[in-house]
Amino acid sequence: MTSPKQGFGDHHNDDAGASSAASLLRINLGAVAENYQILKSRLSEIACAAVVKADAYGLGVAQVAPILAAEGCSTFFVATIDEGIALRRCLAPEAIEIAVLNGVLAGTEEAFHEHRLMPVVNDLGQIARWHAMCERTGIALQAMLHVDTGMNRLGLSPSELDWLAQNPQAMVRPTWRCLISHLASADDPDNPSNAEQLARFRIARSRLPRMPASLSNSGGVFLGPDYHFDLARPGIALYGGHPCGGGFRAGPPNPMRQTVQVLGRILQIRDVEPGMAVGYGGDHRISGKGRVATVAAGYADGYLRSSGGQAHVYLGHTRLPVIGRVSMDLITVDVTSVSEGEARPGAFVEILGDQVTPDNAGQAAGTISYEFLTRLGNRYHRRYVHNG
Repeated sequence: MTSPKQGFGDHHNDDAGASSAASLLRINLGAVAENYQILKSRLSEIACAAVVKADAYGLGVAQVAPILAAEGCSTFFVATIDEGIALRRCLAPEAIEIAVLNGVLAGTEEAFHEHRLMPVVNDLGQIARWHAMCERTGIALQAMLHVDTGMNRLGLSPSELDWLAQNPQAMVRPTWRCLISHLASADDPDNPSNAEQLARFRIARSRLPRMPASLSNSGGVFLGPDYHFDLARPGIALYGGHPCGGGFRAGPPNPMRQTVQVLGRILQIRDVEPGMAVGYGGDHRISGKGRVATVAAGYADGYLRSSGGQAHVYLGHTRLPVIGRVSMDLITVDVTSVSEGEARPGAFVEILGDQVTPDNAGQAAGTISYEFLTRLGNRYHRRYVHNG
């Protein structure tokens, strides 16, 4: 696997241990800003939005969104109306657009209008609901229209698209800000479904009233200009995730900077003898005399239970295996290969960061970087840094 761009550099135990926190989460807002500019450079003159749903993928939307706005981002995507309302409190200016991907559910129309949110309408019922809201207010309120091109999740189905193309009067009242669809396999550039979805999207666009278009997510930005249209809406790449495979497929180095670093404090060092068991269920047996460190991080902190016996952490620049089961509050690490001066109570190991990226951790746990980031727990002592 290729090495990511460095987001934090070396960490030092005295720097990390300024408080009594058992574990520390550093979030590099400067790296988020740089990632946004990297994506913009790929898009030339195409506008670049930002997907900040799920609390900015776990990093903290109240901190992340203003940084992106300062970098020139004026369109933000969230999943739910509650996320949109919270984001509007952070981003008040009229020029900032906030689009809600789940659309306008029954009874939420007034809240959309009050908080200046834009629904991404996903079916004919939502179109009718927003049309009626425009009638009541006497305003051609903005909306985006989502058409499904192959994911079979949200968006107009082929039959709904047919009906809408034959009944254009249903679209008269709203101001249509954008036609969008979502690529299912953009992180795999060689997947033929990308070209298939692109073709379907172009056909759908030709059948509807003219409006700007948006197809590219993070991976789509790297698929090339054919996929860019008028607005890109990256998510995971902003937060350091590999936009083209996340480490599961061979490919180019990750061009994005890492944005998170999780450090866990060593609570105890134990000498172990051959044959001893470690952790719940005795799943791991010690093969030779050595030492085991117990570290303050567990699945209550978002460190996935499936990481046990598969993942690695770093002490300094030494890669160390996580052994035994991950428990609610603790992991156990084989520190036999490092000196007692390095592996000592109070020292910190890097659980996520430059050396163990969320992509690395996701692969070891049989999942993806998205899950690790969005599961970051609230027990970490959070620090926001601005290392540009």
